[in-house]
Amino acid sequence: MWSYQAPLRDMQFVLEHWLEAPEAWRRSPAFEALDLPLALQVLEQAARFSQDVLAPLNASGDRQGCQWADGQVSTPQGFAEAYRAYVEGGWPALACAEALGGQGLPQLLDAALQEMLYASNHAWAMYTGIAHGAYLCLKTHGAPWLQERYLPEIISGASLPTMCLTEPQAGSDVGLLRCRAEPQADGSYRLSGSKLFISGGEHDLTDNILHLVLARLPGAPEGSRGISLFLVPKRLQQGQGNGVRCDGIEHKMGIKGSATCSLVFEAAQGWLVGEAHRGLAAMFVMMNSARLHVGLQGLGHVEAAWQNARDYAGERQQMRAPLRPAGVAAQAADPIRYHPAMRRVLLELRVTSEGLRAIGYWAAHLLDQAEHHPEPQVRRQADQLAQLLTPIIKAFFTEQGFRQASNALQVFGGYGYVAEFAIEQTLRDSRIAMIYEGSNEIQANDLLLRKVLGDGGQGFALLLEQLRDEAGHGAQVPECVGFARSLADLAEALQALVAQVQQWALEDAEYPYRAAGDFLALCGLSLLALAWARAARVSHSLPEGDPLRGAKLETAGFFFSYLLPQVEQRMTAVRGARAALAFI
Repeated sequence: MWSYQAPLRDMQFVLEHWLEAPEAWRRSPAFEALDLPLALQVLEQAARFSQDVLAPLNASGDRQGCQWADGQVSTPQGFAEAYRAYVEGGWPALACAEALGGQGLPQLLDAALQEMLYASNHAWAMYTGIAHGAYLCLKTHGAPWLQERYLPEIISGASLPTMCLTEPQAGSDVGLLRCRAEPQADGSYRLSGSKLFISGGEHDLTDNILHLVLARLPGAPEGSRGISLFLVPKRLQQGQGNGVRCDGIEHKMGIKGSATCSLVFEAAQGWLVGEAHRGLAAMFVMMNSARLHVGLQGLGHVEAAWQNARDYAGERQQMRAPLRPAGVAAQAADPIRYHPAMRRVLLELRVTSEGLRAIGYWAAHLLDQAEHHPEPQVRRQADQLAQLLTPIIKAFFTEQGFRQASNALQVFGGYGYVAEFAIEQTLRDSRIAMIYEGSNEIQANDLLLRKVLGDGGQGFALLLEQLRDEAGHGAQVPECVGFARSLADLAEALQALVAQVQQWALEDAEYPYRAAGDFLALCGLSLLALAWARAARVSHSLPEGDPLRGAKLETAGFFFSYLLPQVEQRMTAVRGARAALAFI
């Protein structure tokens, strides 16, 4: 009772029209051989894998879960075979450098791949989701010999990596971690300690697992400034086991097919990645990639929820609707999609899914520009914008993933609450994304305190420039004048609000922490406004008879009429946060 079809038509719209990515690829030496037809072929193959291989394993993987016995983890039936197909398809190498054995394709295409993987089977995709971030971390900070030894394993998919941060006493506060690393005469280190909530810490998909572990060297400074990063393989070069043991897996609310492990390191051999005591700087390369991927999990959940709610609402008949589409005859009971309450939910699902896709793909496209654009100033600004967008995408997308899955469940009524209609699994699976890879509250603090106030508003000014630029273009299209005016007004209101926030933060050091959550939600809504103003404008380049043209304009109208008013609510809350919170 659950299905998924990759939204290839909308993906093409975002790539070709919203982002004009093929034009950017032509200007970049790294991607000049890539054109739209080739990109669409890649996405079509990714869709087949997601729809035909992963989606059928989603419900069965949830029912079976993972099994742990004597330190070994068995994944649900079909997961290992699906991973072999994933490797044979060359998907781990998609966005890795050609010089290192990768395919050298843009992160933009990898973002589309990740959306499909998470929409079709979130639990399975947890095993592969950290791989690109680990590749970037090792490529940026690993010693040459370490890169030569282990990067090919990650790029080929022969080994899967993990990210080992959390300890029982140190969740979000990694400065409290106790895992120790003792230097050895041969230049390696011996790591001892415990880690928990390690996704894919043990499994049967690959023979070797490469653990990237945060630990302390002897005499290291206290807190986060004394943390170093190490690569600790499950198996050493000769194939013998290392001192890494899985002593249990968590029994969770969702993503049950993903092995969430407790790991014990007992004098396990590892090697330093990056500089001593600067492990967080190296790890953040991986974490920033992971946060974008987690945001894409939220997008995947919204898309899956939207598709299944839409299909069910077209089949389920209940009561007579007060109004029907033109040409539809009256009958004793109508499909519930005709009822205003359900139309409202379905339109919000559609506007959220397609809007998040544009923004999420834009962030990936910015990362490509930041690395490969021929002009240094464009690279710098693209990087600054991508850094600004990252916490918004992680937090706002995942919040929407859970919220819209809940809205979709309401479309199913009581049937949505039972396992046969798997929207309840989507709801359960989506909830964790708001917590891991830095909780959404931490993302909100990062956005306001570091990315907006921390640089004097420079990065935020680039975002306001994007809003104003789009408003200027939209004002030239008669059907989009109203959207353009709303976007221009929003840019001015945001600029004024940030100026106020900067002043209030000087007067009250705790104020920005109180306002951060509402400020991030405000930014998320503003990005959706940008997404839909641009979508409505560029849809006019589509042929007159293309149904997507009318659908984009209609959906933009819904956003600006029904959802944009939430902006004022969030602005009021940001201002209201000047009132101190009582201690409980």
